[in-house]
Amino acid sequence: MYPLSSKDFVSLTVTEGGDGRYNNGKQRRRQSWWRRWKQLSRLQRSLILLLLSALVVCGTVMYPSLLPFPTDVSLLAGEDNLERMDTGTLKPALPGVIPDVVPRVFPAPEKLELPTENRPTPNKHRPVVLHKPQRSRGNVSDGPTKESQGPSEERGAEAAAGEKPLVSWRGAIIEAEQVTEAQQVEAQPSTRQREAPPAGPGQAVSQVPATGLTEPMDRAEAVREAFRHAWKGYRDFAWGHDELKPVSKSYGEWFGLGLTLVDALDTMWILGLKEEFEEAKKWVATKLNFSKNVDVNLFETTIRVLGGLLSTYHLTGDRLFFDKAKEIGTRLMPAFKTPSKIPYSDVNIGQGKARPPRWTSDSTVAEVTSIQLEFRELSRLTQDPQFQNAVDEVMKIVHRLDGKHDGLVPKFINTNSGQFTHRGVFTLGARADSYYEYLLKQWIQSGKKEKELVEDYLQAVEGVKKNLLRMTSPRRLTFVGELSHGRFSAKMDHLVCFLPGTLALGTHHGLPADHMELAAQLVETCYQMYAQMETGLSPEIAQFNLQPRNSRDIEVKAADRHNLLRPETVESLFYLYRFTQDQKYRDWGWEIFQSFNKHARVSTGGYTSIGNVRDPANPSPKDKMESFFLGETLKYLYLLFSDDPSLISLDEYVFNTEAHPLPIWPSGS
Repeated sequence: MYPLSSKDFVSLTVTEGGDGRYNNGKQRRRQSWWRRWKQLSRLQRSLILLLLSALVVCGTVMYPSLLPFPTDVSLLAGEDNLERMDTGTLKPALPGVIPDVVPRVFPAPEKLELPTENRPTPNKHRPVVLHKPQRSRGNVSDGPTKESQGPSEERGAEAAAGEKPLVSWRGAIIEAEQVTEAQQVEAQPSTRQREAPPAGPGQAVSQVPATGLTEPMDRAEAVREAFRHAWKGYRDFAWGHDELKPVSKSYGEWFGLGLTLVDALDTMWILGLKEEFEEAKKWVATKLNFSKNVDVNLFETTIRVLGGLLSTYHLTGDRLFFDKAKEIGTRLMPAFKTPSKIPYSDVNIGQGKARPPRWTSDSTVAEVTSIQLEFRELSRLTQDPQFQNAVDEVMKIVHRLDGKHDGLVPKFINTNSGQFTHRGVFTLGARADSYYEYLLKQWIQSGKKEKELVEDYLQAVEGVKKNLLRMTSPRRLTFVGELSHGRFSAKMDHLVCFLPGTLALGTHHGLPADHMELAAQLVETCYQMYAQMETGLSPEIAQFNLQPRNSRDIEVKAADRHNLLRPETVESLFYLYRFTQDQKYRDWGWEIFQSFNKHARVSTGGYTSIGNVRDPANPSPKDKMESFFLGETLKYLYLLFSDDPSLISLDEYVFNTEAHPLPIWPSGS
């Protein structure tokens, strides 16, 4: 027992109110908190109020993003019934037509009658409003700017939203997501569903949206319907502008040259869409203006505009397209006025001045070595050697440069010194890809006369085999990685999927047979980049597994999960099917086409790139339809499914890197 303390104690009782009982009621607590609040300094009270206001604002802004992705079943692609139309038979003609020579008469496509509700209405769009160009595939001009004016009010389109682009290559510019407009994208199934096996060489068994029953569908006709659907969106909301934004029903401007329309001209002719073609031709004749004070990218304008006009001229024999091609080709020539003769990336086609990008004096190797097919053909048609001389000089410079590794080239070249920069990094992806493609295709274009080109190509293929080729685990998929200062990276861009088709084309023209074997292995890998994704669509970049303990062959980083409706895989499927007649290549292409319809088709017209190929419930539409979807992707799909092997014969034509067919030169030219 502890002794009591000797300290004295005083007891004090405090009473409140009249009854002497303690009161812990709300009124007392309110008074207590108010008293504490008043005791705070003015600065403290201001800081607390500012913090509370910030929390309220942040909560208001973030709340919509926490809502589930809308999946309105009324937006399903199935509501768009496929028209049954007589396709007619359209074959390419006039390889190598010279303007001064009277061309052979090319029979016009049959009149394709559309249902009344699908006929285009008279053009009520306002003239093109020109803005600063956006960044492109490589070293290009300034980024996209917000549109000051949208399409016509009659169509109810909204002005384009502000954007935050990311510079990449071949159109890989990722725009801000249009989450609030996502309900315009056709609802997607939560899991990927495989289609039934094909009913025949040119047919497939497809779901009838209303009943769930099956009926035969002509695959080529399905592609024609998809083109009409995409064209409807472009015509309704972006007519005369560079690109369609299908989710927001608006448009994006790049150079102000109607890129989507010009890129799609030869596709419409090949698909037999005469009504659409004639309307587009009228726009080219009356609205396509190259005297604008605007910077354009040399590479993009060459492959899309110059290539598209030359191709359409050869297919139709219409002098309009030749004249336009000659004009834009001439306006691009100032790009070659550099100390090294390596062209600048940007040209002001109105002022006749060229410059490098503001941030560097480099151009990308792919840009300066993937414009040769077009300028060489322009020289042949015009009998003016300046175009071919300029691009041939670039190839001669690159041919003799130091800094290569077993035929592989770095990604950048300086326009002042004419030397490679950023040496030691080798890839067949962005900024180098089409250099290798054009080595082979220039050799084919010239009638296989330029030995230096094919020798460089063959050396590069051996360099790929030696340095970049690997196999995954567990399925042993063959892929092409990258080399950075001697260190291998198991990374492959979707852009690299051009390679199987290029290898197969070389074998067809007499190059080693083992190139075809490698092509078959690589195109299966490219197909698996689609098949192993939950949406059935390939990511922009894939990481391949080399460790046997892992169960997946392909992994995708979060930043690489977007799909831009790219053509490279279906391009290679077209080549492999054309040369082997193996039905599996058609079946793989059909699966890819159906995945585009499931996850990228917008009900009001058009197709959108998506942000996440791993999430079929919310693929995150990016609200952009690249011009190459109509110029390349749908064209190669149609040719893949066509039963006419003479349609764009690969013994008569060579495709540029934007899928525009140009004639192989006859002997003696």
